[in-house]
Amino acid sequence: MAGRIFTIMIPGLSNRRRFRDLSEQEILALAISSEEDDASIYRLYAERLRAEYPDSAAIFDAMAEEESEHRRRLIDLHAARFGDVIPLIRREHVAGFYARRPVWLIENLGLDRIRSEASAMEHEAHAFYTRAAQRTSDAATRKLLGDLAAAEAGHETRAEELTETGLTAGVRDAEDQHAHRQFVLTWVQPGLAGLMDGSVSTLAPIFAVAFATQDTWTTFLVGLAASVGAGISMGFTEAASDDGQLSGRGAPWKRGIASGLMTTLGGLGHALPYLIPQFGLATGIAIAVVFVELWAIAWIQNRFMDTPFWRATLQVVVGGGLVLAAGILIGTG
Repeated sequence: MAGRIFTIMIPGLSNRRRFRDLSEQEILALAISSEEDDASIYRLYAERLRAEYPDSAAIFDAMAEEESEHRRRLIDLHAARFGDVIPLIRREHVAGFYARRPVWLIENLGLDRIRSEASAMEHEAHAFYTRAAQRTSDAATRKLLGDLAAAEAGHETRAEELTETGLTAGVRDAEDQHAHRQFVLTWVQPGLAGLMDGSVSTLAPIFAVAFATQDTWTTFLVGLAASVGAGISMGFTEAASDDGQLSGRGAPWKRGIASGLMTTLGGLGHALPYLIPQFGLATGIAIAVVFVELWAIAWIQNRFMDTPFWRATLQVVVGGGLVLAAGILIGTG
């Protein structure tokens, strides 16, 4: 039956239609196109996860097959009631109809984000059809919308069953650990290296200029230039150092962004206080910011890199304090 289906454009779709203005045939056609879209999204999720998370990929393969089966049942129902020609109507043609986020916005955001998006997809579809059925006064349309709501509730239940049977606690824990490790390698490590470089390497030039000139605006400009320059340098260096294919550290552009931004932020943290005209006040705030930055770096190392806190403190706080002292001594000398 599906092989004989044709589609036609609906006149007047240059402007978005209101849901309550759709005929029963158009509502059924909308359900068919929505199921088609959801099946494609689940297949894309499966392909995105297959290499690193094969068990979750298998779940999305099964969910895609479920959506395709629902689509086939809807097509059979349409053919029985209205014939083989299905009106071409999609979500974007209907005002107020739930939208799907572009796949390219979701697929790179991690395993948990994809899982939660899939759950939201089923919930949104069920909730929409339920509300629509409650608003209509036409008995036939109300029954059709109720049937669609029930079908979407069945999708959601089936998704939960697939998750429970297809992804054991051990497998999920293993995939979550892998996702956490990938997050650390791609974002935390480069970002931490950048934050350390920006926070520590800019200390000496900023405070040397500050104590040599006691001019807050000049100090700010030097700090801004040092921070931005260091960020650009660190970002390109990180991106060019490893393509991530063998090391598994993730896309170079992601690591470059993390390293570059955190380097710049690390330097700006103790440069921004010099926007305050009073030299003594600005310097006091800048020094306080420095120690907050250094302790934050030590905490991040302990939290994400499993570095003993005493060792992180020795490496970062003591080392940064020495660089700060060197800058002050050079500036006052």
